[in-house]
Amino acid sequence: MKPTLLVLAAGMGSRYGGVKQIDAVGKNGECLLDFAAFDAKKAGFGKVVYIIRKDIEKDFRERLFDRVARNFDAEYVFQSHESLLSDEQIKLSANRTKPWGTAHAVLCAEKAIHEPFAVINSDDYYGRSAFETLEKHLAGIDKNSTEHAMVGYVLEKTMSRNGSVSRGVCTVKNGKLETIVENLKIYFEGDKVISDLGDKKVQLTGKETVSMNLFGFSPKAFEDFNTYWENFIKNNVTAEKTEALLPVVAGDIIKNGHGTLTVYTSEENWFGMTYPEDREVVKAEIAKKIASGYYPEVLWEK
Repeated sequence: MKPTLLVLAAGMGSRYGGVKQIDAVGKNGECLLDFAAFDAKKAGFGKVVYIIRKDIEKDFRERLFDRVARNFDAEYVFQSHESLLSDEQIKLSANRTKPWGTAHAVLCAEKAIHEPFAVINSDDYYGRSAFETLEKHLAGIDKNSTEHAMVGYVLEKTMSRNGSVSRGVCTVKNGKLETIVENLKIYFEGDKVISDLGDKKVQLTGKETVSMNLFGFSPKAFEDFNTYWENFIKNNVTAEKTEALLPVVAGDIIKNGHGTLTVYTSEENWFGMTYPEDREVVKAEIAKKIASGYYPEVLWEK
C-alpha cells in the first residue's frame, strides 16, 4: 500500500500578504507545491490530498491542482472555521474568521485517508530525500501501527533573514522524539538566534533539531487527533486566533504513551514562502535545481 501525501494549504498567508501556496516560482508557472508533489511521486507516494479553503478553489484548480491531477492521483478537501463544529459551537465561534490550525486541518482530511500518510506545509521546500525517507518508513507500517515518524531539520538552516519563523524545537533520545515545543517567534539578531517566548527571550544555538511539520502517521493517529480536537474546541470555542497545532498532537502521542515518533534528520537548506521578500529567493533556488538537472525543465506532462 503506497502512502499518501497530505498538504496543508488552507492558511491565510497573513505575513506573506497573499495566497502563497499557489504563487508561481517555477520557469513554467509552477508553484512550490508542484515540486513537492513531483518529489513525493518520484519517492513512491501513491496520491496527494490537499486541504484548502473554499474561497481559493477556482484559483487553486487553475494554478496548481488540475495540472498535478493529470499526472498524479490527487484530490482536495475543504477546511473552514465551521468544519467539524456543532451548530452550537458555530454560534459560539461566530467572530472567528480564520481556520483553526494545522491539527484541525489534518482532521478535515480524515475521511480521505485510509493508509499511512505524510503531512507537509504548503509554503516550505523539504527536498526529495526527505520524502524518500518518510516513504520508506510509511511503506513499512500498517494502518494500525503506533510507530509514527518525522523528519527534523537543523534550526539555522530553516530560518529567514526577512523576519521571524515558527518552529517546533525537539529533544531526541535514541532516535525517538521525546518532546516538541512550539516556538512561535524565532529570529536572527545579528548572528544570534533568538526565540521570543513572550515573557522572556532565549538565545538558541541554531543547531537544534526542529519540526517543519513534516510528519508521518498511520491512520491510528486520528484517534489522538480527535481526542485533542475535542478538548481544544471545548476550551477555545470563542477564541478568535488560538490555533490547534499539529506538533502538539505529536507531543501528546508520546506523552500519553500512545506511540513513538522516529526522528529522521535532513541536512537540506530550507527555503520557503513566509514573507514577500522570500519569493525571489525561492525562484532562484528552484532555477538552480533545474539548471543542475535535479528537476526537468518541464516538470509535468501536459
